[in-house]
Amino acid sequence: MRYFFHIGYHGTKYSGWQKHKGVVSVQLVLETALTKLFKYPVAIVGCGRTDAHVHASQFFFHIDIERTWDFDLFFRLNKILPDDIAVFDIIPMEGLPHARFDAVQRAYDYFIHTYKDPFLSGFSSLYPETGLNTDAMKRATALLPLYSDYRAFCKMPGRIDHTICNVTSAALFTDKSGDRLRFHISANRFLSKMIRIIIGRLLEIGRGDLSVDEFEYHLISKQTPKVIIPAYPQGLYLSKVTYPYLDLAPRTAFSGMLQNDSNTTWHAL
Repeated sequence: MRYFFHIGYHGTKYSGWQKHKGVVSVQLVLETALTKLFKYPVAIVGCGRTDAHVHASQFFFHIDIERTWDFDLFFRLNKILPDDIAVFDIIPMEGLPHARFDAVQRAYDYFIHTYKDPFLSGFSSLYPETGLNTDAMKRATALLPLYSDYRAFCKMPGRIDHTICNVTSAALFTDKSGDRLRFHISANRFLSKMIRIIIGRLLEIGRGDLSVDEFEYHLISKQTPKVIIPAYPQGLYLSKVTYPYLDLAPRTAFSGMLQNDSNTTWHAL
């Protein structure tokens, strides 16, 4: 039988979701834990890939388990997993739904704080900027759903089949003080480092180093710039994954869900 696992993780200690030789990944930690519990090798399929040090406040993976188990899998799995990986739900599924290929929409949030705060370190990206032109950043953000080819925001477009992404929404938010920013974007798919590259460009616009027209030219020309500097990874969260047959609200109690922080009210720019 196929099961979907609804999880969240803080990615600071990991080299991304996917297994790679010689590094610790979220996938490796989960497969090791499940193999220990079931006492036979368990392979899992994730809903996507997150880069090193990127977080997920909502993530799904599926596994096929033919044998029934006689223990509390939810409790025991959470008990042996490290504190920065949490299982929220284990969902039996009919047929063979696919955690990666069946997802119809993914949403990400990126958090920036402009002042040094030890309690935000690792959860948000520090950019000690003053006087960012947030109006220009907002105008650039509004352009994103108007275009579908994101080749200019992909470091190595030649390695993938295509660079088409159907962006359904993009918005920029700030807190009351204006010291923190939140960028939200949703689409059917994303390219490697695409969101962090967009954030890097928006910060250039905010500083006055790039115009909104130049930003739009990248979208129109579909040319990959010679120099691409992605924003820091620790501010980025995969925050929502939606399926035609499964649409769960993220677990807002998860420590990384800064967009639902009761002490912060986000205002759309």
